[in-house]
Amino acid sequence: MFRQVAEALQERLSSHSVVDSGLLDGGSHATMWQRIRESNRAYLEGYRDEARIMGVVEQVSRYDREVGAARFARETHYTSQTETAIRNLQQRGLVDPILDPQVAACALSAMVGRFAEMWFVQGLFDCEFDTGVDQLTSLCINALQLKDASHRTRAKLSRAK
Repeated sequence: MFRQVAEALQERLSSHSVVDSGLLDGGSHATMWQRIRESNRAYLEGYRDEARIMGVVEQVSRYDREVGAARFARETHYTSQTETAIRNLQQRGLVDPILDPQVAACALSAMVGRFAEMWFVQGLFDCEFDTGVDQLTSLCINALQLKDASHRTRAKLSRAK
């Protein structure tokens, strides 16, 4: 029963992937920053809302092979989607071309997941929700060196305030 709950929870949390946020949608009017932010917001909201059970899933996945395997499969799928998105953005000249898409996807996925665990399960820091979402989004954008002029303009405006 626990394994089914854990798997359903992981599926729900990963349903708002970067790719699903329309990151590669050329017809979208949202900026890259807005798309990544929406993906991060959805993930963090879900994680926050399920923090107590996520803490248990995190612990159990480290010693229960089936829970760990289900979690690994879900993370692998999400990371693969992210890798594909990074590769496509590189082909469009929007992301640092020297990044290895697989390594970058794994690192960013780990950062987002661990950030959520540290914040909502372990309580290692506290901040306003929107501040956390914005900081995480900026870290993702900066790590990829994603070219998004509207993000740079927004950052300059917020520093000027």
